[in-house]
Amino acid sequence: MRVVDGKGGLLVAVRRLSQWPARGSGCHSSHAEVVTGSTAWLGRGLACVCAQRREIDGRLLLNLTPSQEECLRRLQSRIVVTYDSSKKEHQELLWALWYYAYPGVELHGLISNQWKEMGWQGKDPSTDFRGGGFISLENLLFFAKTYPKSFHALLRKQDGVRAMWEYPFSVAGVNITFMLIQMFDLQSGRPRSMVGAIFLKLLLENERAFDMLYCITFKMMDQQWLAMHASYMDFNLVMKSTCRQLERELLLEDTQRIEDMPSYRLLKR
Repeated sequence: MRVVDGKGGLLVAVRRLSQWPARGSGCHSSHAEVVTGSTAWLGRGLACVCAQRREIDGRLLLNLTPSQEECLRRLQSRIVVTYDSSKKEHQELLWALWYYAYPGVELHGLISNQWKEMGWQGKDPSTDFRGGGFISLENLLFFAKTYPKSFHALLRKQDGVRAMWEYPFSVAGVNITFMLIQMFDLQSGRPRSMVGAIFLKLLLENERAFDMLYCITFKMMDQQWLAMHASYMDFNLVMKSTCRQLERELLLEDTQRIEDMPSYRLLKR
């Protein structure tokens, strides 16, 4: 089945699963109906939200301390790394992601229809990393290792009343990485917004701030999805709503650390 949006682009949707891979068993695409197509729908509309914010705050140029400069440089060095399926390190992280997601379930290969169970668009996840780069894989793995209960609840869509056609978990994760990079203006020399300045403060206090905010944002996005009774056609609306909520929480006076954010309490280890 192909679903076409109003602009003629192909969308991707994953039908709610009736069962999940059992331990020791292989995964087959029969567990889920996956509609595959262009990745162009991912991020459509999100970039313009960040662009509007950049126009509003374009005159703000932050003066960074040497410590902030170094923290930002290290994060930006992660952002520019593309996923390379020929690199052993990248392959190992992809293997690790599978086994954190499905412990005890044998993976038949890095190119396998099993990956569709995790919400990748096809049998080769590397084709979906183009939007977020290698850091999007690192984000997913960090989430799985640090907050396994929340990770598996989202992966299996365990919370709330779910839509018949759900967002694809892993591809949504790549989209969240992309959104955060845009929101904090991390591809520029330095952030030019108040939200970017607050993020740098959090990054100086905790070098894993980007990864932790990724986990919070993923959980926040799912909460928005449920509250809006959304289906796959609403994905970008949900992401925009999530972006606004994240911004509101970062701008709260009480947010001095990531742990102070109201949505941090949603995460379960």
